[in-house]
Amino acid sequence: MDVYLRTERLALRRLTLEDLDAIEALDADQEVMRYINGGHPTPRHELRDEYLPAWLSYYERGNAWGFWAAIDAVNGAFLGWFHLRPRPDDPPDEPELGYRLRRQGWGSGLATEGSRALIDKAFGELGAGRVYATTMAVNAGSRRVMEKAGMRFVRQFDGSGPERVAGDDVEYAITRDEWDSDNHRPARSSATGRPV
Repeated sequence: MDVYLRTERLALRRLTLEDLDAIEALDADQEVMRYINGGHPTPRHELRDEYLPAWLSYYERGNAWGFWAAIDAVNGAFLGWFHLRPRPDDPPDEPELGYRLRRQGWGSGLATEGSRALIDKAFGELGAGRVYATTMAVNAGSRRVMEKAGMRFVRQFDGSGPERVAGDDVEYAITRDEWDSDNHRPARSSATGRPV
């Protein structure tokens, strides 16, 4: 297994063509797709001929940005996927974080765990200046994940489009300076409040 990173409960590895069935099952769940396209399954031919080849093409560009299967570190089950990649119009050091997990993993902290690990990798190893994520404004669960991962609300915007549910989207982000401040603050003495 070509592992990109590990957390306590997850292994993020490269996707393969053999993941098609698992991705199709993920996208067939109406609740998983609810805030993506109104709950419609992604047709298998689109996953096979468009999405999966585009995701796999990131590996030809190196091992920094891309899409990864989220695998249960204990039993090896496919849980979903994460991505960390600059979109075509983004600066190369401002990747978008994304995730799609099976409903069985919701509410367990897996999305937050994977997101935090990817944010740490983006700043700690990959030279990112900013990491951001978007979701529908009404997607309270995904917004909580972004907040727990250390991201801050940036803006609300019109996110409707041909494959989107009508309504506003929100953007959350964290900059390198914010990450440094959150994660590398000097330890302070409880008595004096001064760095120790």
